[in-house]
Amino acid sequence: MQIPVIVQTTGLLLLSNFFMTFAWYGHLKNLQSKAWYVAAILSWGVALFEYLLQVPANRIGYTAYSLAQLKILQEVLTLLVFVPFSMLYMGQPFKFDYVWAGLCLIGAVYFIFRS
Repeated sequence: MQIPVIVQTTGLLLLSNFFMTFAWYGHLKNLQSKAWYVAAILSWGVALFEYLLQVPANRIGYTAYSLAQLKILQEVLTLLVFVPFSMLYMGQPFKFDYVWAGLCLIGAVYFIFRS
């Protein structure tokens, strides 16, 4: 049985977002006492795993979806990963701005995927 393109793409992009979120923001919690270039090198190492998932995700997704659809899907998944990361890992408080941003992205999804 073939896994649907949207499931493959979404799954890989979701996993890639976990790595990228940690690469971009994890050092703010764990490496504050290190020089910025140490954080940058370690972040690049984490980001490598993001690219190993993101590149095949976009190649698979591009067989069935437009570039704009892939980008909006990526943004939705970024918010879905970022909000729990910021609250649970970074200890940031919940803000209703996350809800409003999510609603804006739902609108973006509608307009990009409606055709």
